[in-house]
Amino acid sequence: MSENFKIVIPSRYDSVRFPGKALADINGRPMIQHVYDVAVASGADEVIIATDSMKIGMVAEDFGATVFMTREEHPSGTDRISEVVEKLGWDDDTVIVNLQGDEPLMPTGLIRQVANNLHANPRAACSTLCTQLQENEDPTDPNLVKVVFGEDGMAIYFSRAALPFVRDPQIPDTTPYFRHIGLYAYRASLLRRYPSLPESYLEQSEKLEQLRLLSNGFLIHVDQADSIPGAGVDTPEDLEKVIECLSAEAAAVSD
Repeated sequence: MSENFKIVIPSRYDSVRFPGKALADINGRPMIQHVYDVAVASGADEVIIATDSMKIGMVAEDFGATVFMTREEHPSGTDRISEVVEKLGWDDDTVIVNLQGDEPLMPTGLIRQVANNLHANPRAACSTLCTQLQENEDPTDPNLVKVVFGEDGMAIYFSRAALPFVRDPQIPDTTPYFRHIGLYAYRASLLRRYPSLPESYLEQSEKLEQLRLLSNGFLIHVDQADSIPGAGVDTPEDLEKVIECLSAEAAAVSD
């Protein structure tokens, strides 16, 4: 049974690698609308687009979304969501899913999974997902963030390096590596504290903001995803792949 949760979609216009990508056209609709539709289809109690861009805000309001205009200086989407939580006064135990504005292929089932996992694990302040690396994926690739977790499902560490490290090269490497999926559910109580948490040297070294939580003693629940999400959009090339994927899905439905 699905538990109650909200979704906040942080979205900014001035992306470094792909400026304006939130409004990029995908089969006649802006990408942010595709993401919003995924969020609504997940069954969330409330869906909010949080942005500092009037361009994104006006487009989102035109297709019927609830928009929360935030300050410009937020260094991350998590900080942007923290402002929403604080200004709207959500209860500390409210579960909020952070759905990035460049994830139009995120399965709705994974959104519900990460939210339900946080409800089911009261010790955790945050929950996230992972999937086992496939044979064609290189565990040493720094663009694939790896995660290791304990028998209790709580994260031990996230890294861009191959994790865990196999010490004995004479032993066939059958070690399972798990790739982190950047989908999070947070308790509102954590999001209120997040902007004031100090960055650790681990976060600064790996450039992974979830390490701030581990360094400050918060537990992150990790579960293997029930399905594998499609790729997000970081570059124009990624956008072309998403357009192809959604076009193929639409053609299959029409058949």
